[in-house]
Parts: sequence; C-alpha cells; structure tokens
Amino acid sequence: MVKSSTKPVTLEEFLKLPEAKPSSEYINGQIIQKPMPQGKHSILQGELVSNINSVAKPQRIALTFPELRCTFGGRSIVPDVAVFAWERIPTDERGDVANVFKTHPDWTIEILSPEQSQTKVTGNILHCLKHGSRLGWLIDPGDRSVLVYPPKQQPELLQEEQEILPVPDLVSDFQLTVGQLFGWLKL
Repeated sequence: MVKSSTKPVTLEEFLKLPEAKPSSEYINGQIIQKPMPQGKHSILQGELVSNINSVAKPQRIALTFPELRCTFGGRSIVPDVAVFAWERIPTDERGDVANVFKTHPDWTIEILSPEQSQTKVTGNILHCLKHGSRLGWLIDPGDRSVLVYPPKQQPELLQEEQEILPVPDLVSDFQLTVGQLFGWLKL
C-alpha cells in the first residue's frame, strides 16, 4: 500500500526521519511511500544493476545503485536504479562512496509496480532530467514496454523485442534489447 502524508513537511524535516521500508520519497511537500517491490520488479532491478555494472564498473566509467536516495532540486527520491558517472559519485573524507547523494543520477531507471502511479513515477524521471540526468527509462513489466525519456526530447515507446534500448553515452558499450530485458523474467 502506498501511503502519503497529509500534512506538508519541509525537506529538512523529511531527511531527519528514520528510513522506512519500503522507502519513502519527498515530493512537493508530501511524503509518499513507494510500494514494496514484487517478483518481476526485483528480477529486472537486480539484472539491470548487475549487467550495467559488468560493463561500466571495471572500466571505472559508471556505477549502478539499486534503491539509492538522491536528494536534489527540492525533492528526495529513490529511483529503482540510479547510474552515476564515475567522476560524479560522491565520496567521503576517506575516498569511500558517500552515504548521502545530494545530486541527480546520470541515468534514472524506474520499474512500474502494479499499484504504482505512472504519473508520479514519470514526474520523478522528468525531475531528474530537469536537473541534469542524461536519460530516463520507465519499464512497465505488465505490458512489456519501456518509455525512454531523453532530455529535452519527446519520449519514445519501445515494445518490439528486437528494438535496442537507448543508453546514455557514458555506457555506450552496454546494449540491451526489449526482448532481452523482459527475457530476464523467464525461468
């Protein structure tokens, strides 16, 4: 069940709250809890993180994070998959990956859950693009489609198995078709 708060809170108040399971997001003064990931969502998320990292991480081009809180532009969101260019990954004083990311991902990927609002999820993708993300994907396992959101361009709907999904330049070696993406759902 997705819950939202009725009383507006500030971003600062929201960030002081303990983390919820599943994660909550801060959007337009409201706290909105994401739905609990289900089977298809979990498989797609895990495979995307693993496969993108297998191409980008060894070359230190980018790093892919599942369910990472990103706070920027007055929102605090948790994309299902967030990809950051290597040089943009926040670090702490020891040079380790930071716990807090106060910036947009370079590539944001959302996987629609059955009870999730497509409009809300699209709003998060558009927020990322407005603040510098290079690409957004909205994956709908229910109808096996992917809406691709390039910055400052019209979205593109991909549904045919042979269609190659566009990726940002930073991971140009990563190639995936619609058929391969949804093929991960088969046992």
